[in-house]
Amino acid sequence: MRAIILAAGRGVRLQLPEDSQLPKCLLRFDGMTLLERHLRMLKSAGVEDVAIAVGFRHELVEAELMSLNWEPRPEIVINMQFELGSVLTVHTAAHVMTRGGDILLMDADVLYDERILIALTAGSRPVNRLLIDRDFEPGDEPVKLCVRNGVPIELRKQLAAGLEFDTIGESVGFFRFDQVAARRLAALVADYVDSGRAQMPHEEAVRDLLRERSQVLEVADVTGLPWIEIDFPNDVIRAARDVLPQLKPLSGGAP
Repeated sequence: MRAIILAAGRGVRLQLPEDSQLPKCLLRFDGMTLLERHLRMLKSAGVEDVAIAVGFRHELVEAELMSLNWEPRPEIVINMQFELGSVLTVHTAAHVMTRGGDILLMDADVLYDERILIALTAGSRPVNRLLIDRDFEPGDEPVKLCVRNGVPIELRKQLAAGLEFDTIGESVGFFRFDQVAARRLAALVADYVDSGRAQMPHEEAVRDLLRERSQVLEVADVTGLPWIEIDFPNDVIRAARDVLPQLKPLSGGAP
């Protein structure tokens, strides 16, 4: 199993002065960057083959890895056109997705409890897995995951009127794909880029994968476990004030 951490974006919605902007994976909580937290928890889960897809000020991410002296050294994949959508970032890392074995595709800008990663990585058999949190704030911002009879049927911020489902929640932004699904997703992403849709979020390609029903996808419910995606200034405050104190202490995973 290997992981791809998506960390290419600029994070303009944080509204920081231009000279203070940095990749969101370098935000620090209790003295530790989000990136280091990702790496520590992945190592604890037995995932040491890691690629970090970077773009905006990528040299700062590389400097953080140098300071951590992290081993084994994560692969750095650079999307120089990071101003476009995350579809292009995933496409830049397509060679990692198609090497074989299960792939974890993870947003970098999430502060989360280690038990969420355990839910994603649990089990030794190949599997396609999405995470759902049923306790979410309604609105246009959350990426909604809709499930009917245990099958994920929709993954989008805006839902079509009349969509029938029995469960709805927010997607955590972490996905697991087996070898076949990862290669299919890479092909879908390539089609987005080739057809001039590189500005789209990568969740749209994941949505295509689940809607074409070519793969069996399962959903793991992580409702009640603390996490937050950091997009806006208030998210930084909530992360430190509300989420960080609830996190289970990290079980290990030092460099």
